[in-house]
Amino acid sequence: MSRDPSSRDPHDAREFQAALGDRTERVRKPIASDDRDNRSQATEPAGDRENIEARKRHPLRDEREDLPRAYYFRDRSYLLRDSQLHSLEEIGKFRVIAVEDLAKHAYGGDRQRMEREIGQLARRYLVTDRTVEIPQKKTLRVVTLTKAGHRLLRKTNQVPDDQPIYHGLAKPREIKHDADLYRLYQKEASRIEADGGRLVRVILDYELKRNLNRDLARLGPQRDSLDAKEEIAEKHSLGVVNGKIPVPDLRVEYETPELELRHVDLELATREYRPRALAAKAAAGFSIYGRSDDASRLRRILDEREITAQILTL
Repeated sequence: MSRDPSSRDPHDAREFQAALGDRTERVRKPIASDDRDNRSQATEPAGDRENIEARKRHPLRDEREDLPRAYYFRDRSYLLRDSQLHSLEEIGKFRVIAVEDLAKHAYGGDRQRMEREIGQLARRYLVTDRTVEIPQKKTLRVVTLTKAGHRLLRKTNQVPDDQPIYHGLAKPREIKHDADLYRLYQKEASRIEADGGRLVRVILDYELKRNLNRDLARLGPQRDSLDAKEEIAEKHSLGVVNGKIPVPDLRVEYETPELELRHVDLELATREYRPRALAAKAAAGFSIYGRSDDASRLRRILDEREITAQILTL
């Protein structure tokens, strides 16, 4: 589900609330992408395993040891623990995260500590913490960075220069889908690390689409040329399917035990996906995940089109 790459600061609550108010024929395989066909047959890890892997990546120190340190930006100082900086980093990389998932993966299930620390970040205007309405008359509590949080995160050099980070929401109507990408990443990250890989970078579709569209615009009159389009797609390690370049929701770059840089492209499909769009994502070689209540319908769509691809359960 590709979105417009523009960003908005959610600090203004009024603005935020107003915004709420056939089988493929031609495919160019991505370069250095992860081949998931064989791996996807393995048994999926349990939630406990994801928690363990997350703690290995970012060990949560005891609060008595994780003492706050002062960080200065412009004319303000912020006393932050390492765990709070890690939360800012996670939120920035994924744009929006459900509070429940942040507690599970960033705080090892320590909900009380997460509440304290996110509350402190919100009072310092570094994050926005709010509950929004989602489909089926449900609500979802999420956190995003503010502009100040984004600037502070860059200032502290907590993330590499080539790691995109975001603040605000691009499309509030897709907030549930976007928030679920963090859980999707955790599942795939546990798979990669179980195979001895090392996580390197996360790229959302905002960044992929922006870079792709920039290069396509430079083609000028040749923009509709299939050969030129395939060349651009290859540059971005993507493929051309029926004359178009599908873009995944999420790309995870990692290093193999042999020190080879690879990536896997992930798509979170929903029941609203049209069969043709789902078929194109599968033909592009993306690893496709679906929520448990959507998975059976998505599998049926692929079976009807005789497409060999597995729908992994989020």
